Amino acid sequence: MGSVKQFQVTFDCAEPERVARFWCEALGYVMPPPPEGFADWAEFDRSLPAEHQGSASACVDPNGVGPRLYFQRVPEGRVVKNRVHLDVRVGAGLVGDVRLAVLKAEADRLVALGASIVQVLVADEVNESCIPMQDVEGNEFCLD
Repeated sequence: MGSVKQFQVTFDCAEPERVARFWCEALGYVMPPPPEGFADWAEFDRSLPAEHQGSASACVDPNGVGPRLYFQRVPEGRVVKNRVHLDVRVGAGLVGDVRLAVLKAEADRLVALGASIVQVLVADEVNESCIPMQDVEGNEFCLD
């Protein structure tokens, strides 16, 4: 039995390309190249049956280190809190006011891209600061 070498994180959403573009900007990811024989993703999308057009998108780490993110259209809306979420590690190794300032600056950048802040959790005796947020479709993630 081999060990897992790669994994993909999949998001159910209403507008896959919109959510993919948000996460590309948020993480410095890029859209992968279109399938062979297509000039771009729009051309590929037009080649699909109408019911499948706009049904999926993806973004990848340009350095090939982070996981691929895949976005698939689903008919139902989000109803409850995510059971799994991404921690976007912008404050790793930082503590106190310095950490909080870095987290707040990144939160402001992501809000400008369409995210929203859920709460700002300030450090206490046990935990460092973090900022729970939601992406453009309400998927939870944390700035950590």
